[in-house]
Amino acid sequence: MKKINAIFLALVLLLLTPCAAVSGATGATGATGAAQLDTPLNKTAQYVVETVKQPAVSSIGGEWAILGLARSGYNVPKSYYETYYKAVESYVKERKGVLHDKKYTEYSRVIIGLTAAGYDPRNVAGYDLTAPLGDYEKTIWQGLNGPIWALIALDSGDYAIPKSTGTQATRDLYIDEILRCQLPDGGFNLTAGANGAKIGSGETSDPDLTGMAVQALAKYQDKTKIKQAINKALTRLSKMQDADGGYKSWGNENSESVVQALVALCEAGVSLDDPRFVKNGHTLLENLLSFQNGDGSFNHTGSGSGDSMMATEQALYGMAAANRAAKGESSLYRIITAEKKK
Repeated sequence: MKKINAIFLALVLLLLTPCAAVSGATGATGATGAAQLDTPLNKTAQYVVETVKQPAVSSIGGEWAILGLARSGYNVPKSYYETYYKAVESYVKERKGVLHDKKYTEYSRVIIGLTAAGYDPRNVAGYDLTAPLGDYEKTIWQGLNGPIWALIALDSGDYAIPKSTGTQATRDLYIDEILRCQLPDGGFNLTAGANGAKIGSGETSDPDLTGMAVQALAKYQDKTKIKQAINKALTRLSKMQDADGGYKSWGNENSESVVQALVALCEAGVSLDDPRFVKNGHTLLENLLSFQNGDGSFNHTGSGSGDSMMATEQALYGMAAANRAAKGESSLYRIITAEKKK
């Protein structure tokens, strides 16, 4: 997910780290149809299956690989997802249900992975992994990542927010926190407004977090104030896009930032051929595919530097999002509508 340097990329996804508004946006990829994606998508899915042989609880080789494979339509053996679930069970038992004391995006990421794989995160080795997201203050502690991924995770399976002994979370509270952190230019970054702080002057938007915020809010865009916030964020994303149709974050053009913008458009039901996101004839999807190697893997940057496995897994779920949009299927994170594997 990021475009910055590998350290920041790892931070956002580790802290945890489309295409219709709610249930699917037919033709959201515009001229880039499903058939055009078949070869690159299947090649990357095959690479991930062969490389990540034992999926585990991890931001690399774990949930993002599971999400991309499960939502891609690629023929993955049921045993692959069973292996992942057993790994989660073992991990949860070992930690007695506590995935992290502070970073509640760990719960969000695992909830998404389990839901995509067809398992119920509310009962894993006797533990309800959605329960921590019922505590609003603890969930938002780490910054904007908290409410964004809590919403995405809870909405992935349409899960009710559990009762909490702390400050009771609601979807409206998480939405309001995201909206509160929107910068004057319409975008978002990881730290501005964190923990209830006022947004200082001179804050700059990051394409990754801006894309993620849109992904989280997209389901609720039937509400006027949320639709307005999404439109402002999309305008900022358009302005941040470079002449090649991609993005720079912290000075480097990278594939992960493209993925977050692409998924944002898909979740919001915006065509990938929308004129706002076509620069010099280059689309987001075209730019993303320029990072793909012959074996199906993806580079972090055009020069091939960075964590290629992180880039590959994110590219996979980005292509899956575009593919689902082209086919008019439920968006990447609207998983509850998918056929369960268990």
